[in-house]
Amino acid sequence: MTLKNLQNNFGKYLLTLLPISNFTIHKKELSITIPSNKVLQVFTFLKYHSNCQFKSLCDITVVDHLRREKRFEIVYNLLSIHYNSRIRVKVLVDDLEPVESITSLYKSANWFEREAWDMFGVFFTNHPDLRRILTDYGFEGHPLRKDFPLTGYSEVYYDENKKRVVYNSLNLAQKFRVLDISNPWKSDNI
Repeated sequence: MTLKNLQNNFGKYLLTLLPISNFTIHKKELSITIPSNKVLQVFTFLKYHSNCQFKSLCDITVVDHLRREKRFEIVYNLLSIHYNSRIRVKVLVDDLEPVESITSLYKSANWFEREAWDMFGVFFTNHPDLRRILTDYGFEGHPLRKDFPLTGYSEVYYDENKKRVVYNSLNLAQKFRVLDISNPWKSDNI
């Protein structure tokens, strides 16, 4: 039996046991999409079920799809050392929809979830210490969102005369980025 057949059978098996929207296999890796209100249930199953044993959380990241109704795609990458396999779990949420924290299951989720909060504004309920991790405490906004201004909201620099860091508000000529997907290197004349 090939790896793709095994993953396809495992995906069908998970569909019968878990609240999964769908599953796909891409580049030899199984991906499942789950509803945001079932995060803790699914991750508990994936970690402790004898046929899964995904005991290692490798990464949590967020993808911002600005024009979608469920704007953010939270992507969890898990590893089962016992079965030498990986699985990708995706959760789709909108701007204001909270997601249950999985730090009670995976300690490594702590900083990953803090980074997702800091950079994208995805809120995790029951997180033990959800505060900024990469930006300054007074920072406004979430810099990896696609609608965040390229220049930010304020200018920060060290003033040699005042011998301190200075914060100045910026007057933005354009409120949001222009999301033009045309290639600036291509020309109609070539």
